[in-house]
Amino acid sequence: MNKNQSQELTAKMREGKKVIAGMVHCLPLPGTLLYGGSMEAVLHKALADAAALKAVGVDAVIVENTNDRPLAERLETEQTAALAAVARQVVEETGLVVGIDASFNDGPAGIAVACASGASFIRCPVYVDCVMVTGAGKIGPCAKEVLRMRRLLGAEHIGIWADVQVKHSHLLLPEVSLEESARTAWEYGAEVLIVTGLSTGLETPLEAVRRVKKAVPIPVVAGSGFSLGNAAEQLEAADGAIVGTAMKKGGSTMEPIDPELGRALMKAVRQAERRIRTDSV
Repeated sequence: MNKNQSQELTAKMREGKKVIAGMVHCLPLPGTLLYGGSMEAVLHKALADAAALKAVGVDAVIVENTNDRPLAERLETEQTAALAAVARQVVEETGLVVGIDASFNDGPAGIAVACASGASFIRCPVYVDCVMVTGAGKIGPCAKEVLRMRRLLGAEHIGIWADVQVKHSHLLLPEVSLEESARTAWEYGAEVLIVTGLSTGLETPLEAVRRVKKAVPIPVVAGSGFSLGNAAEQLEAADGAIVGTAMKKGGSTMEPIDPELGRALMKAVRQAERRIRTDSV
């Protein structure tokens, strides 16, 4: 494993490359409501999706326990173990840059899973904010715990991609501006910031991306609603995007990656990237 993969990905964005991270949405993991009883099925789908994402040309993948219900702030022991097992196989069998999202907001577990699996970065949905999430309750910032766990494990090479005022949540301190959240996340060690729409599949507001870009000197990516129809416009503002349901028929996280949708989207991304670079010369 190249321990500099996260930093190299960030450097590419600083140099103008539009980095696309594809989502590996795990099937429900052991101990959760919809778990189907077979870890082999979980592993098979995750590896198939990761291979499909690699084939269409994404720059990285993020392995997430998206379909675990009920939604909770922290993972149970069995979820953490299963997520680590999936992530390790994705790292070994694809050679891709891999991130971990221990959903909904278990950043310390994400660091532990990344360390155990050889992943390169984590996504933290609530890194510095304080929010309310339906079904999960009040969720506060996890930055201190994440940084402590990373140091405890000697895993300073693991990067942190932090959402600011994340989707699926209600901000409990509405007087806190988007810019303040962004600056605080950067000051607390985030390498990349993520801006989202209101929920999965809803387009990231361009004005929000521009505001965050002005507030911090680090890359900013679109975290929801990125699609074939808006890729060019989104990449005018953002340094990259996280893509999930746009590469799946029906937009369902339970469905497999559709290679045709993936190829079309990545073609649009690279065309937009070339045009933006040409226009900037």
